Amino acid sequence: MSGEEDARWLEWVTKQFESIAGEDKEIDLDEFKTALKVKESFFAERFFALFDSDGSSSISLDELLGALDLLIHGSETDKLRFLFQVYDVDGSGSIDPGELRTVLKSCLRESAISLSEEKLDDLTLALFESADRDASGAITFEELKAELEDFPEVMENLTISAANWLKPPEAEQKKQRTPRYLTRAYWHNNSRKLLFLCSYACLSLALFAGAVLQHRHASVCYMLAKGCGQCLNFNCTFVMVLMLRRCLTWLRATWVLRVLPLDQNILLHQIVGYAILGFTLVHTTAHVFNFAQLSERSDFGLWEYLLTTRPGIGWVKGTASVTGVVLQVVICLMGICSSTFVRRSGHFEVFYWSHLSYVWVWSLLMVHCANFWKWFVVPGLVFLLEKIIGVAVSRMGGLYIVEVNLLPSKVTHLVIKRPQFFQFKPGDYVYVNIPAIAKYEWHPFTISSAPEQSDSLWLHIRSMGQWTNRLYEYFRQLSPAAAPASRTPATRRSVEATEESLPWPRRHGAVASNEDRAVELTMYRHGDSRAGGPGRSPPDDPGTAERGEASPPTEVSAKLGENRRFCDIKCYVDGPYGTPTRQIFASEHAVLIGAGIGITPFASILQSIMYRYRGRKQNCPNCKYSWCENIKDNEMKLRKVDFIWINRDQKSFEWFVSLLTKLEMDQADEEPEGRFLEMHMYMTSALCKNDMKAIGLQMALDLLAKKEKRDSITGLRTRTQPGRPEWAKVFRKISEENKGKVHVFYCGSPALAKVIKAQCEYFSFNFYKENF
Repeated sequence: MSGEEDARWLEWVTKQFESIAGEDKEIDLDEFKTALKVKESFFAERFFALFDSDGSSSISLDELLGALDLLIHGSETDKLRFLFQVYDVDGSGSIDPGELRTVLKSCLRESAISLSEEKLDDLTLALFESADRDASGAITFEELKAELEDFPEVMENLTISAANWLKPPEAEQKKQRTPRYLTRAYWHNNSRKLLFLCSYACLSLALFAGAVLQHRHASVCYMLAKGCGQCLNFNCTFVMVLMLRRCLTWLRATWVLRVLPLDQNILLHQIVGYAILGFTLVHTTAHVFNFAQLSERSDFGLWEYLLTTRPGIGWVKGTASVTGVVLQVVICLMGICSSTFVRRSGHFEVFYWSHLSYVWVWSLLMVHCANFWKWFVVPGLVFLLEKIIGVAVSRMGGLYIVEVNLLPSKVTHLVIKRPQFFQFKPGDYVYVNIPAIAKYEWHPFTISSAPEQSDSLWLHIRSMGQWTNRLYEYFRQLSPAAAPASRTPATRRSVEATEESLPWPRRHGAVASNEDRAVELTMYRHGDSRAGGPGRSPPDDPGTAERGEASPPTEVSAKLGENRRFCDIKCYVDGPYGTPTRQIFASEHAVLIGAGIGITPFASILQSIMYRYRGRKQNCPNCKYSWCENIKDNEMKLRKVDFIWINRDQKSFEWFVSLLTKLEMDQADEEPEGRFLEMHMYMTSALCKNDMKAIGLQMALDLLAKKEKRDSITGLRTRTQPGRPEWAKVFRKISEENKGKVHVFYCGSPALAKVIKAQCEYFSFNFYKENF
């Protein structure tokens, strides 16, 4: 740091010390723990002991500054020695296995990672054997230093972590940067949307100007009201056109998609909605002023102009003013209830029911304005036709929920018997109505099963609002039971198809422990019949008992079956409707990014991709070698797929870990052009490698993953990375692969979408956000 930065740092640390130390000017252990904000007290105690150089059980300002100066300004060796002293709990000058195990256990707790004691022993052994190079039974400082040098990225992160630990926040430096909306990359990547918005704005301006010129001999307020009124005629119809889902889904398969921003119809719908709110406010305000002027020259008061039919204004018995006031109130309520705050705060039903007021808005507009019907008649008929078709389709087929799995973090996995006529594309979504939960409510959810899975339809629903919570609680209260004997053959086939897609023992429950997955993966790799390995029948195949093959242990089935329900619950499905992800098969290099339950559209897509991938797999007739030829064709141009899944905690990975395990197994063979599907897992609650408290754990996880060829956190072959992705590095690596034009598909929180979209614009990647 420069002299100026040193002075600012010293001033900040002194100020922080005084606020923590209080009147005695000393920091004790409890105050130190509070200041450090650590979950596990082990690290606070170790850091405190090393900071307390005189052993007085308190830290003075001089001691604090001395320790921080060592960490920030010291050499690499000094920082490594500090880390060594943290691990050397008894101060013997070496680290024994017990000390290393204690440190790793604390690292796990600090990172919110839950592993068995046996797995902790494996981690300890892996790191200890690697570091104890002379097999002396203890790790010396030189051995730890040599071990860290084998991990150059860790050495770099150690320096970063030491420099940032207990360091004051850097003062924000205002950089002179070109606003994002003025950059060439932004205009290039958003050309269709921007062109459409410009056309929309020009059309609105033309309508406004035309109405104003038509009434140019009237007062300014009256001209303003008429101009906004004409714009409202157009916008109140156009807002409906943007939600003609069936028409838009059909148009996605045509050349129109290359011209119009159909993938952003929701955003455009919101923009037009806000335009309606703005035009309505101006229209009403202008009329109020106009009525105020009229009341001065007539026998009617202002309130009579606004709230009665006496002045006779309007083409239907003078009701223009009254209907206008009601419209203003209804539109304002719809605008407020449609805000992000309402929709994302667990009150989706408020948005849903208030939005149904559009029927009243259109009805009142028919009465309010003499010309509105001319704008409305054609789109209105199409809208009505869509609704009729939707009701007819949703009532056909006799759909039933045949199985429910209750997953971690209150995710409900519904398995619905799929009707023969129901055809969809990967990533599509449907509206679902379950009368047992709410008779009149329809809610949109992405289909998480692949189109090739003919007997069943999967939905994964996260409990985030009133309806979704009621859904979870409804099925949670059902007692786990075996499939009823009265189930039809078609229903049994649907359940069996679901079970076929899950490796044993996952077929017997939605949640499996790390130990279960370890057994499962090991058995599969060795072709054990109980794992449903290659060429073997699954254990729950009806013919298993006759063939004398092993069946799953009863206790495992009972344990995992607690979260599984078989049922016959009536439901209705309206759809399917297309999304931006339909373009994935027209991409060359697709990047799928799911945050949390945002994986659901990609679960369907990944399954569909791998079904097609398997269909192109070649086998050598003379040996067991198999490979997949270049799968680029008219149906699928994909050359590479990168799947990135970001989860907050460890349990969330269990939602789709069986599916991802199966996808990895499908790619067990090496490909001529490299791996077709690469998976990248991130766990945000885990401490990053740039945190001194996590370095040992991350090294141990890396070593054990290389040894066992699977990740200890998820059981996958793909190593789970701690923290959040560094998007600049991720996209730079993708760009350097040169697999063709990159298309990024995202589903998750809006805040992260903005970050990813900005990076896509920088690298000139096409960005698509799942939104409905």
